[in-house]
Amino acid sequence: MNTIKMALLSTIALFFFSCNGFESDGSKNIATIYYGGDIITMAGDTPEYVDALVVRNGLIEFAGTYDDAMEIAGGNHQLINLQGKTLLPGFIDGHAHFAGFSAQAIGAQILPPPDAGAHNISALIEILNEWNTPENRALTGWIFGIGFDDSVLEEKRFPTKEDLDKVSTEHPVLIIHISGHFASLNSKGLEMIGITAETEDPDGGIIRRMPNSREPNGVLEELAAIPAYSRVLTPASEEALFEFMKAGQDMALSYGYTTIQEGRAMEQHDLLAAFAELGFWKLDIISHIDYAFAHLMDTDWYSKEYKNNYRIGGLKLTLDGSPQGRTAWRTQPYLIPPHGAGSDYAGYPAIPNDEDVIALFELAFKNNWQILTHANGDAAIDQMIRTIAPVAEKYGNEDRRNVLIHGQYVRDDQLDALKELNVIASLFPLHTFYWGDWHKEIIGDSLGNRISPVRTALNKGLHVTIHTDAPVALPNLMRVVWTAVERTSRSGEVIGESERLTPYEALQAITIWSAYQHFEEDTKGSLEAGKRADLVILDRNPLKLDSQDIKDIIVVETIKDGLSIFQLY
Repeated sequence: MNTIKMALLSTIALFFFSCNGFESDGSKNIATIYYGGDIITMAGDTPEYVDALVVRNGLIEFAGTYDDAMEIAGGNHQLINLQGKTLLPGFIDGHAHFAGFSAQAIGAQILPPPDAGAHNISALIEILNEWNTPENRALTGWIFGIGFDDSVLEEKRFPTKEDLDKVSTEHPVLIIHISGHFASLNSKGLEMIGITAETEDPDGGIIRRMPNSREPNGVLEELAAIPAYSRVLTPASEEALFEFMKAGQDMALSYGYTTIQEGRAMEQHDLLAAFAELGFWKLDIISHIDYAFAHLMDTDWYSKEYKNNYRIGGLKLTLDGSPQGRTAWRTQPYLIPPHGAGSDYAGYPAIPNDEDVIALFELAFKNNWQILTHANGDAAIDQMIRTIAPVAEKYGNEDRRNVLIHGQYVRDDQLDALKELNVIASLFPLHTFYWGDWHKEIIGDSLGNRISPVRTALNKGLHVTIHTDAPVALPNLMRVVWTAVERTSRSGEVIGESERLTPYEALQAITIWSAYQHFEEDTKGSLEAGKRADLVILDRNPLKLDSQDIKDIIVVETIKDGLSIFQLY
């Protein structure tokens, strides 16, 4: 990461705040009454509506009848008529990578339809060529794009350096797979990061090679790819850095986030903390620190309390890779192995030695750190269970709220074990739309219908949340709700009808249940007196629409601590 010149950033930040109404509006002690629409409190197991909400000094003062609201607000108040729109608690994603939002917002949009148009490699190259301007290259020195998906590209393969050399041989090119677990680079890009035929594969990663050769073909997997991201996507100037941070935050606010997670912070923590010191953040950010950077936990930023809207919440452990990319570690082979793999290929672990995993759980438990564990394949989840269980018995397991992240291929018996271990399941039903058809191809029809078994987890008594994993996909939480409810794939096929949530349950999973996951259920997640006035206004009510239309709901306004931080109009 480039050194941040704080004085210049301070100047930029102050200019930003003064131009964007970030300063106090002087309305202290003036109550605001929201009325005239559907106000859903999210406070119980069934939907509860109130006529009015009173907000004062950044807190919810009252939720109830309009007449009582007027009396409680007193004479010094302002009225906001929702005009039929829907008011909910602000959204809290169960898992995302906020530091990556900036690259998603600014880089070339090489997502497949319907989010963008990269349906084949020629279209992907065309999008990169259109983005390739001197102004865009100046941001980081690289041509970069986010979100290609080999599973829906017509060629059904990863772009190689030979493909990306068609974009440029003079400037480095890097594109990130939609899973975040792979990258493809052109020849100049490989040269820039020092990967050659002599470079060995790192533990937990693979450098793909040309046929019958050690020459890299431009595709990097897992820990061969991920270290390159920070280097490539680091802004080249303070002005570019500011542009990155503003774009990422604006994107989050436009989707109704009032609390966001950075789910695998490495050097990104320094950047997020530096901007927090400036008072830049408008929404709350919680980082979970990658286990390889555990020394960052020894800081005042690790706290249950925010400092300037930022805190470290715990540790992040990664045990395998991407199911759609077929690096998730399974107990059974994939039906369609990836390029160069044999018929017995079942993915691979990120940390092969169980003793190393036990040591990491020990580190978290003895320090009372919440730990999020990325595990997609059932072999990785087996490893999680057999390594965390003895540590939980040794140190006790009361109210730690440790989390399984993703769990695409989790089995029913594993859900039972996770329940015994008090592990929260943050599942990822967004996969049913983006990759449901692909899952059925690579693991079979029956198992494919069981991805992200949120209903089964709920029925077994687990605490659950759902998430975007953005920038894996756009951070559109209404699409997350829709996928959890409909579970419909790109082809229109229903992927596991028995695993559907109700619309209300899906909303709980991104409000009050996610607040619980982050130890914030006493202050966030529902519209109740005494909680923070973190609110979102939607153009329509997800509980009153045909469920297939939920995906088209738009965020009209986002409000943090009673202050409007995003308005669509």
